[in-house]
Amino acid sequence: MTLHIFNPEHDIALAYDNKYFTAPHAGRQMRHDLDYLPVLWAKDGDYILVENVNSARIHARRFVSYGQQVHFIDSDDIEQIIDEVTEVMPWGWDSAIKFQMEQLGIKANVLPTDERLSAIRELSNREYASQVLRELRELLDEDILIGESFCARNVAELTSLLEKIDKAVIKAPWSSSGRGVRYIDTMIDPAILNWANNVIKQQGSIMVEPYYNKVKDFGMEFIADKDGVHYVGLSVFHTMNGAYIGNSLEKEEVKQELLSAYISIPVLNNIAQTLETLLSKQLTGIYYGALGVDMMIVANGSRGDVGFKLHPLVEINLRRTMGHVALSLSNKKSFQHKMMRIDNDGSHYHLHILNKDR
Repeated sequence: MTLHIFNPEHDIALAYDNKYFTAPHAGRQMRHDLDYLPVLWAKDGDYILVENVNSARIHARRFVSYGQQVHFIDSDDIEQIIDEVTEVMPWGWDSAIKFQMEQLGIKANVLPTDERLSAIRELSNREYASQVLRELRELLDEDILIGESFCARNVAELTSLLEKIDKAVIKAPWSSSGRGVRYIDTMIDPAILNWANNVIKQQGSIMVEPYYNKVKDFGMEFIADKDGVHYVGLSVFHTMNGAYIGNSLEKEEVKQELLSAYISIPVLNNIAQTLETLLSKQLTGIYYGALGVDMMIVANGSRGDVGFKLHPLVEINLRRTMGHVALSLSNKKSFQHKMMRIDNDGSHYHLHILNKDR
């Protein structure tokens, strides 16, 4: 039996890399409010760790009213099922969530070793994504592809790179969406330079990328198992100021048709297949579970050029993503042609399924 946990604070926990990490209030609140989410992908007989079993059941009924036999359990009662747990599946693996499972009494043989956790963290570094991006572009050699990323290990390297790039984006190697990112127009100001220097001291490096005129966000979702990495579907999502807002809920062919206005479907298929190969090389035997690759359509140049380019790898998320949540919902006909949104009313997070005109 699998025990599922929703730990959306995972990205920040990776950056801190401390088993005693305590999430910021927003992360704790999201985990509390949406802890029932694994009901969307859990299998019959699985358990989901939640804070309030009755509340989780009420929320889950909106999405799984067809009698799925998934069980909710809180930390007070988890000792009753310890011997039944053969796998633990969090939103994402980090040292903090492993420590939390150990504190609950989960057996060591169903948890990743510290060595494997360390390897997962290193592969979650944006420097690894930069490496895969280079390999992907070399293998595909498509004129429509764009995108490059560089690693600076000190301020001198950073300023040297920025002198060669007109508008730039600098990113901490580990950070959550919308955080750990700064935009530089022409010259880096002292405040950003100080921030970058602190990132380098804390995380060992900082990533530098050209700024692209984004037209549309999307991603590809994958599952990693003992046989490698396998593509499972497209994710068409929406952001504001770099932070996730929501996903379109559609069948695969509808999402392909939407993106084909910018990029041909054969190119998309080729990218998915090539990513399966590249990611399998590094992840097999280390990372198991859901993962996603963020991409974007960008305007082709700034001098009146017609057409679009595709940045095929903006981020690699070695965790389950909201794109995977959307894929789970899209399997139900009643949710198709709608929008999945995560909203905060000022005190709580809510998952809403809305008509697309809203």
